[in-house]
Amino acid sequence: MTELDIWHAQVSEDIIEPERPIIDPHHHLWRMGTPYELDDLWADTKAGHNITGTVFIECGAEYRADGPAALRPVGETEYVVAQAKQARKGEAPGKPPILGIVSHADLTLGAAVVDVLEAHQESAEGLLRGIRYSTAFYPDPPAVDRYAGRVAELMLQPSFREGFAQLSSAGLTYDAWLLHTQITELTDLARVFPDTTIILDHFGGPLGIGPYAGKQAELFPQWKADIAELARCENVVAKLGGLAMVINGWGWNEREKPPTSDEICATHRDYYLHTIDCFGPNRCMFESNFPVDKLSVSYAVLWNAFKKIAQGFNESEKEAMFKGTATAIYRL
Repeated sequence: MTELDIWHAQVSEDIIEPERPIIDPHHHLWRMGTPYELDDLWADTKAGHNITGTVFIECGAEYRADGPAALRPVGETEYVVAQAKQARKGEAPGKPPILGIVSHADLTLGAAVVDVLEAHQESAEGLLRGIRYSTAFYPDPPAVDRYAGRVAELMLQPSFREGFAQLSSAGLTYDAWLLHTQITELTDLARVFPDTTIILDHFGGPLGIGPYAGKQAELFPQWKADIAELARCENVVAKLGGLAMVINGWGWNEREKPPTSDEICATHRDYYLHTIDCFGPNRCMFESNFPVDKLSVSYAVLWNAFKKIAQGFNESEKEAMFKGTATAIYRL
């Protein structure tokens, strides 16, 4: 066991509704740094929840080491296809298959990005479902040093939009990873491209570090208003998760013991319920965002929290949020 696993082991909970089928529509895999590959994912998914399939989301891993820079992200698709084949061979309860891939392409290439999309399609062996180009802009490194060098207002730039315009005709969705200060930019993008399905990742990235540290309550009303306006765009759906990242500022990762599902619910419930209220269950899907959120909470506890948050909804609404929406949006 890793140190992180030992930390998580301090909190053990009975699995709520262990038979409920779940699609986890947002996880990563990588060899870099501390590896998180298929066996690591399965070590989490076998915690007791009925995960029947997953969707991999790009994370800048395993790019090609040479060749044209624009095509290097295709290496990540090739890597995940190999992992997906391995998953199919070993598929069993607790060991779900990878049913879809969301890859990266540089949309600022404009119309030329079509060549990259086609290369992903050729390499994905039928698994490609969408593209994510992270536009998260944080102007205060090194607090979030991986965002250093990002471009402000990227979603408003003509070159980005020219590339974005190629997604719909290619039959691809767009996963949007941004920060809470940029939600209005995404709303504008969604209105200009109503035929492109956009998936809002991680509640639009409400920050709780740097100048935003300790200001969650102060920022919440504006976040609520921005989410409500975005939800008016019918081509946008929301992922419910990714709120336990270090950048959200809750400090779970700094505690002697990790949070329980009740603690997660008490702190995060209002974000979930507001988003569900705005988008409706048929446009919402719970997501793990593992292993990023694993720094704060275990897989078993996180999905218990989701199930507690969903307790007030009827069976068809729960089915949508735990499986149906992801199945429809990612064509699984």
